[in-house]
Amino acid sequence: MATQERVDVAIIGSGEAGIYAAYELSRLAPDLKVLVLEKGRDIYHRSCPIVAGKVKSCIQCGVCDTMCGFGGAGAFSDGKFNFTTAFGGWLTDFMPGEEVMDLISYVDKINMEHGATTQIYSTETPQAKALERKALEFDLHLLQAKCKHLGTENNLRILTNIYEDLKERAEFRFQTGVDRIETTGEGYRLITEAGDQVDCTWLIAGPGRSGAEWFSNQCKGLGIELLNNQVDIGVRVELPATVFQHITDVVYESKLVYRTRQYGDQVRTFCMNPYGHVVAENVEGINTVNGHSYADPKLQSQNTNFALLVSNRFTSPFNEPYRYGKHIASLSNMLAGGVLVQRFGDLVNGIRTNDHRMSKSFVRPTLTAAVPGDLSLALPKRQLDDIIEMIYQLDKLAPGAANYDTLLYGAEVKFYSARLSLSAELETSLPRFFAIGDGAGITRGLAQAGASGVKVARVIAGRRNNG
Repeated sequence: MATQERVDVAIIGSGEAGIYAAYELSRLAPDLKVLVLEKGRDIYHRSCPIVAGKVKSCIQCGVCDTMCGFGGAGAFSDGKFNFTTAFGGWLTDFMPGEEVMDLISYVDKINMEHGATTQIYSTETPQAKALERKALEFDLHLLQAKCKHLGTENNLRILTNIYEDLKERAEFRFQTGVDRIETTGEGYRLITEAGDQVDCTWLIAGPGRSGAEWFSNQCKGLGIELLNNQVDIGVRVELPATVFQHITDVVYESKLVYRTRQYGDQVRTFCMNPYGHVVAENVEGINTVNGHSYADPKLQSQNTNFALLVSNRFTSPFNEPYRYGKHIASLSNMLAGGVLVQRFGDLVNGIRTNDHRMSKSFVRPTLTAAVPGDLSLALPKRQLDDIIEMIYQLDKLAPGAANYDTLLYGAEVKFYSARLSLSAELETSLPRFFAIGDGAGITRGLAQAGASGVKVARVIAGRRNNG
């Protein structure tokens, strides 16, 4: 039987952004009734069948435990926490850089209180500066950022500690997807997939990557202006860890950006995972690829993996970059039944990688469920040309990057949500309705997602205290 209730603040999504919004609200306004609605499960019951060893490939679970649940998509990431405004989001479009950095430092402080490491990789060391100069010789630009590597296993432990600390101060309702958002005279009404109604005075939407398309449709229905965002299309590269060791030992998360000579497109490395593992993830029924890296040496591999992404921005009349990215990813799914993998040498020579050729590879894939195939049948020629040119350029800085047996997994697609038109306080055009995190198209990573949640919580607490 459907129920109806009223709360002060409703938060959609318990990813990084939603968690820190709830955390800061519980600290600044403990008397407010805060309800977090999450379509996934709590941190203790999230379990991907592939990771658990029950199946070899994605079985299209109704709700993906890798992407949904407490901690969001970041829960099973390797936990890179970047102290920068240069990448990881666009919060500086809404507030001064100094404020963003203060918010990021505050989120890091909370993480450390719940078990995060104090070790920081910095690009300000003499070794890092020398690496930056060397990269420039080859027209590769190393973006500056301090970085903490929490580790995939430690990231889960930190989130578990935060959940235990927070669950008594804010109510979390798991396996409760929101079907639609409606306006009322006194605020907003959320209709759950079960038909229950939740009315609230303040609404914070942090739907995460998995809920981005749903949220975009809700905003269109509510008359909230959306701005086109980019889609990054590329591959996940896997090679022997020793090839990039002289780089990852210095800066760990090396963000290298290159502008191709053939098309003038920007290609960048992303999500570097030294001694890591390539993993598959499900985004709304589409299998894409990602990477993990454990802090515990016993759980590490002999390979390093990272994404190579080509940024694509679209102009009018095209207005569905999210659907475009999903379509590209679905082509590799169609060819391989999931994630596709190809040797770099085979790709360059126009040869389809098959099981026989893969068996001769010196680089052994850590994602054993990936199916050998031909990326040129899935990725657009322009993006593939950009990726090949970038690999040859990386080979100058890290000899061995362009070896024949370097593995390329596809497709890796980063879906940037259609960004909302927001105020400096991250408020939509509807009063007391805020949007935060990756699902709102304003962040891309743990640090700025958490910062956006803290920012909105402080805005709500401040307005309430000021009447």
